[in-house]
Order: sequence, then C-alpha cells, then structure tokens
Amino acid sequence: MIGIFDSGVGGMTVARAIEKNLPGRRLVYFGDLARTPYGSKSARTIRKYALENSEFLLQKGAEIIVIACNSAASVASGMLRDKLPVPVFEVVTPAVRQVVSMGSRGRIGIIGTRATIKSQIYEDKIKKLRPDFQVFGQPCPLLVPLVEEGWLNKRETKMIIRRYLHSLKLKNIDTLVLGCTHYPLLKKLIQSRIGRQIRVIDSSRAIAAELAVFLQKHPNLVKILSSAGENEYYVSDVTEAAQATAERIFGRRINLQLRQGKDNA
Repeated sequence: MIGIFDSGVGGMTVARAIEKNLPGRRLVYFGDLARTPYGSKSARTIRKYALENSEFLLQKGAEIIVIACNSAASVASGMLRDKLPVPVFEVVTPAVRQVVSMGSRGRIGIIGTRATIKSQIYEDKIKKLRPDFQVFGQPCPLLVPLVEEGWLNKRETKMIIRRYLHSLKLKNIDTLVLGCTHYPLLKKLIQSRIGRQIRVIDSSRAIAAELAVFLQKHPNLVKILSSAGENEYYVSDVTEAAQATAERIFGRRINLQLRQGKDNA
C-alpha cells in the first residue's frame, strides 16, 4: 500500500491526486485531526508526530510513505528518510521542480503555514536550482482551521485570503505555490484574488505525477504494492466538518475510521 499522512483532511487532496494517477493502487491515509494544525507547533513536536504517523502507516502495510503535509515535509522529511525502511516522498520537491521548469520571470510567491514559511524550505530548494529567482513567503495560519471547519466559501474566508495575498500582489509575483495541501480546496478563491494571470501551482498534483514516474522506474516495488481491497482512511478525531470535507474532495462517501491509540483510546 501507499501510505499518506497529513495533519488533517487537507492531505486527502494528495490522496485523490494519487488515486487518479495510479488507479488500482491501494492507499492508506492518516489525518491527525486531534493535533492539527502542525504549522503552529515546534519543529521537535512536528518531527515526533511525523514519526508516529509513519509508524502507524507501516503497521497498516505501507510500502511507501508520502508526507502530505508541508509543515512536516519542511522539518521532518530528512529524519523520516533516515529512520524508515521504505521510500519517503514529500510534497515540496515536486512543486519546486514545477516552479523552475515553467516559464517565469522568477518572482515566486509561497503561501503556507508558519512552520513551512519559517523553514524557508521552498526558497532554499528553488534558489539551489535557480539562484536568480526571487522568492517571497507569506504565512497564512488561519487557512488550515478554516478548511478543517468547512468554511470554504464564507465571506470571512474570502476577506482573510485577500489580506494574506495583498503583500504578494505588491511584490509583482508571476507564480504562486500553494505550500499546504489544504489550500487546493481554496484554489478558486486564491486564484481570483491573486489574479488570473498568475500561475498557481498545486503541490498535490505535482507529487502524484512524481510518484507515478518513480514507480515506472521501480517495477519490483510495484509488484509488492497491494492492489487488492479498499482504500483505508484513518483520523485521530472524527468531526462532521472533516467528514464533509473528505467527501467534497473525493466526490463520494468516505468512511473515516478512528485510529485507536494512547491519545484517543
């Protein structure tokens, strides 16, 4: 199975993109709703959560781990690659590759959680490939809670997005990276407020495409990936808003199962 984790249900945008790109491959997902958001947590705490989430997915039979959380990717991906016995993918690198491969004036905006923006992981990776690019980060700490609560088309959400994007519009960016897997659910609102002429990069689609290429190059791994049975979706807390958001992402009924453990047993 392909194991995917996020701080909540936003990472299901990654699961949905992988499902479309790799039909028939069984997925197991974990959303850590009881401890969301990760973006306001310390790097040490995020690394602890990321390892616990990955170990849970491995227990469920995951042969690949996908970090569908930019906050965790920014501070925990190296640690997980060192500790885990399976390939580890994260959402940052594929999006960065898209940034540098597209025609651009080299003025790149990044929106994400405080942890992601503070880490400067996007800026570091982009400038390693294109030192001439200018990268402008904007933390958007209120967007994840708004998505988790299902406030996807509220007047307040639109006002907050406009406020967050104002400084990036003043920077005259030509590309905007959605540096959080919750943000594709707000993509239409973001696009309309940043401007139709601005390219908006969705990291969930980027990582799904990269994973498909990886599996084409590793047929032995494909052979051991389980394709029988239903996909499984676990969360550390079940809420009506999370259930509604999950079904909005997939366009069908999703059975969110409560992970039993020391935090919620």
